[in-house]
Amino acid sequence: MANRNRNNSARIPEEVTLSRDLGLFTITMIGVGGMIGAGIFVLTGIAAGVAGPALVLVFFLNGAVTLFTAMVYAELGSAFPEAGGGYLWVKEGLGGANGFLAGWMSWFAHAVAGSLYALAFGRFATELIVMAGLPTFGLSVHQMTLRLMTLIIVIFTAINYRGASETGTIGNIVTMTKIFILGLFVLFGIMAMLRTDAWHTRFTTGFMPNGFGAVLVAMGLTFIAFEGYEIIAQSGEEVVDPKKNIPRAIFIAIAIAVTIYILVGVTAIGATVPPPGLKAYEYLGERKEVAMVEVAQQVFPLGVGAVLLLFSGLVSTMSALNATTYSSSRVSFAMGRDHNLPTFFARVHPRRHTPFWAVIISGALMILMAWSLPIEHVAAAADIMFLLLFFQVNVAVMTLRHKMPDLERGYWIPWYPVVPIIGLITKGFLAVFLFNYSPIAWYTAIGWVVVGLLAYYAHFSKVEAMEKPKEILLEEVLVSRDYSVLVPVATQEQARILGQIGAVLAQDYGGEVLALHVVKVPPQLTLGEGRLLLREGRPYLETVIRQAKERDVPVHTMIRLGRNVAEAVRKTALENASDLIVMGWPGYTNTAGRLYGSVIDPIVDNPPTDIAIVRYREYRPLRSILVPVSDEPNSRRAVRMAVSMARASQNGPVKVTLLHVLPVGARSAAIVRAEQCLDYVLEGIEDTFVEKRLVEGTDVVDSVINEAQAGSHDLIVVGATEEPLFRNLLMGSVSGQIARRAPVTVVMVKGRSSPFHSFLRQTVLEPSTETLPIAADGSGRTER
Repeated sequence: MANRNRNNSARIPEEVTLSRDLGLFTITMIGVGGMIGAGIFVLTGIAAGVAGPALVLVFFLNGAVTLFTAMVYAELGSAFPEAGGGYLWVKEGLGGANGFLAGWMSWFAHAVAGSLYALAFGRFATELIVMAGLPTFGLSVHQMTLRLMTLIIVIFTAINYRGASETGTIGNIVTMTKIFILGLFVLFGIMAMLRTDAWHTRFTTGFMPNGFGAVLVAMGLTFIAFEGYEIIAQSGEEVVDPKKNIPRAIFIAIAIAVTIYILVGVTAIGATVPPPGLKAYEYLGERKEVAMVEVAQQVFPLGVGAVLLLFSGLVSTMSALNATTYSSSRVSFAMGRDHNLPTFFARVHPRRHTPFWAVIISGALMILMAWSLPIEHVAAAADIMFLLLFFQVNVAVMTLRHKMPDLERGYWIPWYPVVPIIGLITKGFLAVFLFNYSPIAWYTAIGWVVVGLLAYYAHFSKVEAMEKPKEILLEEVLVSRDYSVLVPVATQEQARILGQIGAVLAQDYGGEVLALHVVKVPPQLTLGEGRLLLREGRPYLETVIRQAKERDVPVHTMIRLGRNVAEAVRKTALENASDLIVMGWPGYTNTAGRLYGSVIDPIVDNPPTDIAIVRYREYRPLRSILVPVSDEPNSRRAVRMAVSMARASQNGPVKVTLLHVLPVGARSAAIVRAEQCLDYVLEGIEDTFVEKRLVEGTDVVDSVINEAQAGSHDLIVVGATEEPLFRNLLMGSVSGQIARRAPVTVVMVKGRSSPFHSFLRQTVLEPSTETLPIAADGSGRTER
């Protein structure tokens, strides 16, 4: 991902880079600023009216819920420290429209959050002006609010235009100031509570006056206050030592914010003196965005509370606005760099190193949204967008664990995959409950998503496809056939053996061979520069072509670039609708912890189509094939493959022996079941060169090996054991042991995964590996 850019100089003349000058303290303050903003001043009163004294529980549960996704952000932020955050991770993990939609929603969510903070600033500033008796020029409170909101957005757009270091310095000052004032608010509030008789009964009597459903609604409404860690991840490309500092900043910022929110919630409920006939939480709900000002006026000495809280509100909203302006511009910058938005979003100021067009347009979007919706619906719309984005990111972290297991990560999620699964469930649950509070916000969110998808499919998907580096360097198609056998080759030995087997199977089905060589591009090079490695794969493809020509089978050849060979093979199989993949395994792996190697394991773990792994030995003329069988589907596949290979013998069909191993002293019922099993795997096959054998043995693998040696068989074809859904033995213990111990070539056959199985394998379930001993020379090459 770090090399996704920098090759479109014709269209973006500036070098697309950002300066790294944000330390741990600065990005922590950016995160705290994003969390302790308008939420704590504007939404505390509104949420108290919804949840009652359970407001404290709302803040605590939101902190716990957000921690699950925060751990996901810590892992991915340390692994991919680039501008764009969740958008880039979803794009890399889920690709296509999902990636675009993540960026589209993230940009909108941060812009709408900025609108909320700017509206809160305008309201607080108007209150101060009225309190001070300053002229209002005949404008109403609402009109003054909108004009002051517009002014503050313009100011912070200009600040972010100037640069990250200026942004960080001002943000640090603003954030520290508001933490100090909130500390005073809590201190004086606790003193006021201690002077109030039986203040604790407010929390022990009628704690959830509107039920737990209201708690969930309030959690959804205030969730925007806990998304500041997303802003930290957005700053990854400008952070010093991001692998360490991004996870640290995320967890420190959450700890600070949750502590302050809980203390403020306790103070607001416990210290408020409501008018007669109203409870404290009801009074706070009535006062809405200025509720905290009323509380401060009551608890601060000398009557300065309202002024101090209004000043703190101004400071807090400015801090949060600064953070969201920064973040929304970085998302749109990353999208422009990937051609998911017009490329001028990716223009970087040559002197200030800021994405100036992304900053300006994000500021304009904030102004538009703030003028369009009331403040409660603005908050709910932003919440929905963030929840949907976080839902996607929780899925992406699981797919990236499978796609990039060897990627260096500065932080690893504990208790994987439980943490992201809980994140998925909680985010989806809160998003649904928000519909009860604000249907308008949901309609706004849906409208933005629909507009984004229309723009993507109508324009940006085509531009993205044209602009990205071409993965396929060479492709030659002679004749297209319905049945396709994909043969990935990396050595001449593989090309000779697999080319022959692939041609035999393609011939029997009247199909074609798709010969593939993947050029693995090192991280130091871009995919475009990988084209220099084109020549190295051509000789392997020519060997496959020769093998196919001997059987008059058409060959489709392809050389493809990729950072991950297994993913390149999988992508090729899906793009070309291959019916079978034939891969070679020499009997050892150079990758410690892998069963068959870093290329074969991920594909066998979750096959996109039927797959055959060839454990090749010294060549022997084919005269007899042994097929150990059971009553499983993969045994049927193995029998059909063996029959296809037997038919293709140049001297006429060779003998195929189907072997079923019975327990020693098997009863008649077991023998009947064994005969039914042989009939099952032979269903539809009437070739006379196939014979059936029943043998008794204490161990299946020993019996198969003994039969292979005694019967002088030249090839063994065995179906993989069907694994339970939540346990994967790759090719199954029996087939794997036969492949390791047999003195002849063994072909292991496994069927494609079902869609549900495939989804689980790519997300929830850990990739299956086997701990292998390291060779004495330390190379990791392990003989099998």
